[in-house]
Amino acid sequence: MAFLFAPLNVGGQAVIEGVMMRSPKAMAIAVRRPDGSIAVREERWRCIAEKLPFFRWPILRGSVVLVEALINGIQALNFSAKESIVGLEASAAKTSANDISDWALAFTVFFSLALGVFLFLIVPHIISGIFLKLWGISGGIRSFAFHAVDGLIKISIFIIYILVIGRIADIKRIFQYHGAEHKAIFTYEAGEELLVANARGHSTLHPRCGTAFIIIVLLISIGVFAIVIPFIPFHGPKWLVTMQIIFTKMFLMAPIAGLSYEIIRLANKGMLGYLAAPFIYPGLLMQTLTTSNPADDQLEVAIEALKRALKIEEGARD
Repeated sequence: MAFLFAPLNVGGQAVIEGVMMRSPKAMAIAVRRPDGSIAVREERWRCIAEKLPFFRWPILRGSVVLVEALINGIQALNFSAKESIVGLEASAAKTSANDISDWALAFTVFFSLALGVFLFLIVPHIISGIFLKLWGISGGIRSFAFHAVDGLIKISIFIIYILVIGRIADIKRIFQYHGAEHKAIFTYEAGEELLVANARGHSTLHPRCGTAFIIIVLLISIGVFAIVIPFIPFHGPKWLVTMQIIFTKMFLMAPIAGLSYEIIRLANKGMLGYLAAPFIYPGLLMQTLTTSNPADDQLEVAIEALKRALKIEEGARD
């Protein structure tokens, strides 16, 4: 997912055989059907901050963007799952896609969040404690070493996860659409006409991508946890202290995500961008795993989604 802040706040996400594009007031999803046609879903989007302006404040706005990205992502994946099999004779596949209910989506989100907490909070915490004991490093959870190891384990888990799913054929296609999304956004950002020929020459690595955001969150969490956790008094047996720390880390993820979002916003702000560079660069490296060079027909889909979103955006601002 890429975040773009000039001339408009445009972002996107690769989905099944397609791309979702979001502008401040619009969302459009374009999906390539098996018959070669492009199915499009477009709608006016009303940001939470339109009704509650304080959600535009720095740090707070990052959490809002994440929640909205999750909502948009679910909608886009549901639409793409249905449209990418239209016309196929595999009725079983049709049924499985068309029967996706709100409850099923809610369960999927809950399961994904629970799995994320387990893999990126509980597992690294436990393994970090074991490593420090094996290496004979004192200080426990109140040491910087503990949180540094904890962060490195999180990053390692993320990289391994990407490498594993990247071997799946369908995921490889999504990674190509991810690259198409970035190329289309770069074309728009450069002020060029939204044509396949113009998009073709741009990079698949975007500094304001969701992959970069995840890496920034993991890096920032090392420092925040190392600073905050040692000053919080935890009481009780060891298992209870561990649970208290994990819940504290979960609570801290909101401001960490907000701070990470602000760092990403610096990426295209001239000299200030150099301050964000040490955090952005690891995210660009990760994108070499999550993006691939797209074919022209995939660029066409990404451009169509972006054009539709911009058209609705123009109408919404009139």
